[in-house]
Amino acid sequence: MVNTLLLTLLIVTISLLLLGVKLLFVKNGKFPDTHISQNKAMREKGIGCVQSQDRQARRKSLYTADELEKMVRQ
Repeated sequence: MVNTLLLTLLIVTISLLLLGVKLLFVKNGKFPDTHISQNKAMREKGIGCVQSQDRQARRKSLYTADELEKMVRQ
Protein backbone atom coordinates (compact mmCIF):
# COMPACT_ATOMS: atom_id res chain seq x y z
CA MET A 1 0.00 0.00 0.00
CA VAL A 2 2.76 2.44 0.96
CA ASN A 3 4.77 1.48 -2.13
CA THR A 4 1.82 2.29 -4.39
CA LEU A 5 1.28 5.63 -2.67
CA LEU A 6 4.95 6.58 -3.01
CA LEU A 7 5.04 5.52 -6.65
CA THR A 8 1.92 7.59 -7.37
CA LEU A 9 3.38 10.59 -5.58
CA LEU A 10 6.61 10.24 -7.58
CA ILE A 11 4.74 10.05 -10.89
CA VAL A 12 2.63 13.12 -10.05
CA THR A 13 5.73 15.08 -8.99
CA ILE A 14 7.59 14.21 -12.19
CA SER A 15 4.54 15.13 -14.28
CA LEU A 16 4.22 18.54 -12.62
CA LEU A 17 7.92 19.24 -13.10
CA LEU A 18 7.73 18.32 -16.78
CA LEU A 19 4.66 20.51 -17.26
CA GLY A 20 6.48 23.43 -15.70
CA VAL A 21 9.81 23.13 -17.58
CA LYS A 22 9.24 26.28 -19.62
CA LEU A 23 7.89 28.15 -16.64
CA LEU A 24 10.80 27.15 -14.41
CA PHE A 25 13.77 27.28 -16.78
CA VAL A 26 13.02 30.03 -19.32
CA LYS A 27 13.49 33.66 -18.35
CA ASN A 28 10.04 35.29 -18.18
CA GLY A 29 8.58 31.90 -19.02
CA LYS A 30 4.83 31.50 -18.85
CA PHE A 31 2.27 28.91 -19.79
CA PRO A 32 0.84 29.38 -23.29
CA ASP A 33 -2.59 30.94 -23.54
CA THR A 34 -4.87 28.13 -24.65
CA HIS A 35 -8.01 30.23 -24.98
CA ILE A 36 -9.60 29.65 -28.37
CA SER A 37 -9.82 33.35 -29.20
CA GLN A 38 -6.01 33.58 -29.01
CA ASN A 39 -5.60 30.96 -31.78
CA LYS A 40 -4.73 32.70 -35.07
CA ALA A 41 -6.22 30.00 -37.31
CA MET A 42 -9.52 30.07 -35.42
CA ARG A 43 -9.69 33.88 -35.59
CA GLU A 44 -9.13 33.76 -39.38
CA LYS A 45 -12.10 31.40 -39.70
CA GLY A 46 -14.22 33.66 -37.50
CA ILE A 47 -14.51 31.07 -34.75
CA GLY A 48 -14.41 32.38 -31.22
CA CYS A 49 -15.14 31.42 -27.67
CA VAL A 50 -18.78 30.63 -26.95
CA GLN A 51 -18.73 32.82 -23.86
CA SER A 52 -17.29 35.75 -25.82
CA GLN A 53 -19.79 35.31 -28.65
CA ASP A 54 -22.65 35.13 -26.16
CA ARG A 55 -21.44 38.30 -24.43
CA GLN A 56 -21.27 40.13 -27.77
CA ALA A 57 -24.73 38.93 -28.79
CA ARG A 58 -26.20 40.11 -25.51
CA ARG A 59 -24.67 43.56 -25.98
CA LYS A 60 -26.07 43.91 -29.49
CA SER A 61 -29.64 42.97 -28.61
CA LEU A 62 -31.56 45.77 -26.95
CA TYR A 63 -34.67 43.63 -26.61
CA THR A 64 -35.35 40.02 -25.72
CA ALA A 65 -36.97 37.72 -28.26
CA ASP A 66 -40.30 37.98 -26.41
CA GLU A 67 -40.22 41.77 -26.49
CA LEU A 68 -39.44 41.79 -30.22
CA GLU A 69 -42.28 39.36 -30.88
CA LYS A 70 -44.73 41.59 -28.99
CA MET A 71 -43.58 44.61 -30.99
CA VAL A 72 -44.10 42.77 -34.28
CA ARG A 73 -47.64 41.70 -33.32
CA GLN A 74 -48.67 45.29 -32.54
